[in-house]
Amino acid sequence: MAQEAAKHPIGDLVRQSPPFDINHVPDDSWVKDKVIVVTGGASGFGAGFLKRWAAAGAVVIVADINVKQGDQLVREVRKDTRNPNLHFVHCDVTKWQSQVNLFREAVRLSPHGGIDTVVANAGIAGSQQQFEQPIGLDLAEPPAPDLSVLDVNLTGVLYTTHLALWYLPRNPGSSPASPKCMPSDTPRDRHLLLISSVAGLMPVPGAPLYATSKHAVVGLYRTLRSMAFIHGVRVNMLCPYFIDTPLVRVGVRLVLAGGMTGKVEDVVDAATRFAADPRVVGRAVSVGPKLKVRQDSDGEWCLVERENQDAEERAIWEVYLHDFEDSDVFQRRVVAMINRATEIRGWIGWTRDVVAAIVYGLRSLWR
Repeated sequence: MAQEAAKHPIGDLVRQSPPFDINHVPDDSWVKDKVIVVTGGASGFGAGFLKRWAAAGAVVIVADINVKQGDQLVREVRKDTRNPNLHFVHCDVTKWQSQVNLFREAVRLSPHGGIDTVVANAGIAGSQQQFEQPIGLDLAEPPAPDLSVLDVNLTGVLYTTHLALWYLPRNPGSSPASPKCMPSDTPRDRHLLLISSVAGLMPVPGAPLYATSKHAVVGLYRTLRSMAFIHGVRVNMLCPYFIDTPLVRVGVRLVLAGGMTGKVEDVVDAATRFAADPRVVGRAVSVGPKLKVRQDSDGEWCLVERENQDAEERAIWEVYLHDFEDSDVFQRRVVAMINRATEIRGWIGWTRDVVAAIVYGLRSLWR
C-alpha cells in the first residue's frame, strides 16, 4: 500500500508538510510579533500558551468567559514578561455574536490589523451522569439531557473555526500556507490550531458527550487540513492525554491513581512547535506523560527502563501520520471498482439512472 501511495502523493497536492520532527525544536523567537488568539485562555493549556508566547514577544489575545480570572492572568503575565501586547477579551464561545466581537476586537488590538494564529482551546468536561443514566423519561414532559459539553466543545469550536477561516486568509502581509516557506521570511501566518484530546482518538468509558465532541474535532481537522491548497490556512491539531489541569476532576484523578498523567508544559511545547514554524501544515500530535522508549528494528516503539542510556524520553507522538496515503490508496481502489462497474452496466445502465433521477425530481415537485 505504501508503494502504491508513493505513486500518487496526495499529501503534496494538499500541501501537507513532512512528518512531524519530534527532535526538532523551533526557535521561540519565530513567535515574536505574531498575533495569536486563544479561546479558553484563562487557565489550563490556555494560560500555559499565554505565558510561553508572551515571553517570546508575541501579541496574545486571551478570550474566556471568566472575566476575573482571565483579566488577572493577563495583568500578571504582562508584568512578569514586560510584554505590553497582552490582552483579555470576555467571550462566551457558545454565543456566535460573542465570538464575532472577539475577532473584531482582536483585529483592532493587532498592531498590523490582522491575526496570525487562532487556537480553538475552549473546552469543558461537563457532567456525563444524566446522559448515560436517563431519569424521568416516563414523565409527561421528560427533561432533555444536558448537552452543554457539545455547546462548548463542538459548537464553540465550529464558531471559532468559521471565523478563523474568514480572518486568517485576510491577514495583511500573509501568504497561503506552504511547507516550503522559510520561517525567517514569513513574519505573518495563517494558522488554525485545533485542540482535541486522546478522547478523540479512542473510547473513553463514562464520558460519551466529551468523547463525542473531541471525535468531532478530529473529523473537522482531518477534513480542513486537506483543503489548505484552497483556503491557504494551515490546520494542525493537538490531542492531549490526561493532563494535570482543572479539566481533570477528582473522579478521574482517582481512576488514574498509580498511573501517569501528562504535564501542561509538554502540551505548551507541542503547541509552540506548531505556532512558531509556518512550515508545519496538516499535522497532529498526541501529548502524554514522558516515557523512556526505544525503537526496535521493525520500527515499533518499546518502553525501556529509565536508566537505559540508548533510549530517548518523549511525550509527543504524531497521530494520523499516513492518513492521506492510506485514504488515497483506498479511494483510488474503490473509485476504480465503481468505474469498472459503470463500464459493465454501459449506456443502458446510464440511461436507466438518468430517467430514474428525472422521475424522482418530478415526483418531489408534485408532492
